[in-house]
Amino acid sequence: MLESRYGAGPVPAPFLVLGAILSVQVGGALAATLLPMVGVPGSVALRLLIAAIIVLAWTRPSLRGRSRADWTAVASYAMALGAMNLCFYGSLQRLPIGVAVTIEFIGPLILSAALSRHARDGAAVLLAAAGVALVSGALGTPLHELDGIGILLALAAGACWAAYIITSRRTGQHFAGVDGLAIAMALAAVVVLPFGVLEAGRDLIGGEALLKGLGIAVLSSALPYSLEMVALRRLPPNIFGILLSLEPAVAALAGLVVLGQQLPPVKLLGMVLVVSASALILGARRDDTAEPPPQDL
Repeated sequence: MLESRYGAGPVPAPFLVLGAILSVQVGGALAATLLPMVGVPGSVALRLLIAAIIVLAWTRPSLRGRSRADWTAVASYAMALGAMNLCFYGSLQRLPIGVAVTIEFIGPLILSAALSRHARDGAAVLLAAAGVALVSGALGTPLHELDGIGILLALAAGACWAAYIITSRRTGQHFAGVDGLAIAMALAAVVVLPFGVLEAGRDLIGGEALLKGLGIAVLSSALPYSLEMVALRRLPPNIFGILLSLEPAVAALAGLVVLGQQLPPVKLLGMVLVVSASALILGARRDDTAEPPPQDL
């Protein structure tokens, strides 16, 4: 099993996070082509609904015998999941993606700093923050080109991302495997779907939209969220948050390998800073392998 004990398992938890990041980057490229077709609510609704169907069919979670604490945990997870997607996709319509990702990442960085227990964690947060800013190119965007509503949406997405990290871990402690993820996706999809129908109408069930929605559901939701939930059973939230800083670096590297985009020296420096931050955190984690599993927050 992937989720055996803290720090244990045939697949190391950091590699699960890296796999999730790679999957999200491919799904993000596909999502950019869906947004103009069905809008933000429609894109999120398709993503969550199709992903929920896939994961529910795979896990077939039992709903009987669940405690109030179980339902509270999964409902909180569903709220964070749905709100995070809506806010981030909304910010992408108003801000350059590098700026949106950088602002959104403030959430996990603040969470990492708040939960820090080691001096190295603080240094890693600073390195990751500087690296993310350089890789994204946000520092080179003129202030007059920024959109106030877009910035607020990105900040809200960052807050939801931090909440997602915490609620995903809590849900993983109440539900076996990815049962909690399947239920949370279904709950979030039920809430978002009416808004998607109102905005996109019949376009939501068009063949091209459904096909792209299927790809996004697998690459951006079902696969990465499953990997992240398993990883969060073995990683404290602060470490998980800093590992996510690899996401813009992976995106930049994918642009070089897949699209032939040249990386300027400033972005290369940013990638070095981000990778250094992750290495610093991993070194701290290796020193803590003898500690007991982290308790619920």
